[in-house]
Amino acid sequence: MELDDLTGAIIDCSIKIHIELGPGMLESVYESVLARALERRGLRVERQQVIRFEYDGMVFEEGFRIDLLVEGRVIVELKSVEKLAPVHSKQLLTYLRLTNRQVGLLINFGEATLKEGLHRIVNKLSTSDSALLRVNRNGSAVKE
Repeated sequence: MELDDLTGAIIDCSIKIHIELGPGMLESVYESVLARALERRGLRVERQQVIRFEYDGMVFEEGFRIDLLVEGRVIVELKSVEKLAPVHSKQLLTYLRLTNRQVGLLINFGEATLKEGLHRIVNKLSTSDSALLRVNRNGSAVKE
């Protein structure tokens, strides 16, 4: 499955869930419901995957947890807050860099509509890889 198709499926499911449940529930509820919706579409979903990493000779066995990892390719970071803060995008970009993945979705179910709460974050993805993604000059990451 192409990255655009995969992220499209995740976004479709997220929009449907937001319309049906609305904002205001706990993040864990949205995580459970979204994981189940994606699995029903035949997608492989890992929840709360622990990521181990090393830095300067130190090993972090549980440095962070990914909310959802879809098909081993797309990291989905979920929030349920009134407004996203800049740190939320930085958090997802860090996850992408440490796991060497290209695309992540930051989804805030706390917004009035999901349009305001949905951001696509990319890491080292060339413009030829996807016409829908914008990449900055050095190829690192741009929020869409």
